Amino acid sequence: MGFVSEFKAFALKGNVIDLAVGIVIGAAFGRIVTSLVEDVITPAILTPALKAAKLADLSLLVIPGTAIKYGNFLSQVISFLVIAVALFMVIKAINKFQRKQPVAAPVEVKATKEELLLTEIRDLLAAQKNM
Repeated sequence: MGFVSEFKAFALKGNVIDLAVGIVIGAAFGRIVTSLVEDVITPAILTPALKAAKLADLSLLVIPGTAIKYGNFLSQVISFLVIAVALFMVIKAINKFQRKQPVAAPVEVKATKEELLLTEIRDLLAAQKNM
């Protein structure tokens, strides 16, 4: 099999296509969550704190005399938490709507004729030992 045909077989497998779709949707979802955090949640939660600190933007929160921007860190933590909660809710909803597979009844295994004979021989030998 040549390189091109091997690559074609690999690239067109269902798992690779599913992964590509997941990455594209994940990137779009990430932009939505980023917008939600930066444009809705952060201003709603942190507006009073920013006004008290006399700041216009969360990224302006720095430790005085250093280059440590803990405002950006807080923004990223909030973004992570929102993404984690959103993904949890999506996965929970998907799991709820997935059909439950019926559990197959255990199959009873019947002993073969040879197994029955061997069991009889074993029992007879055990009985002779006990005498």
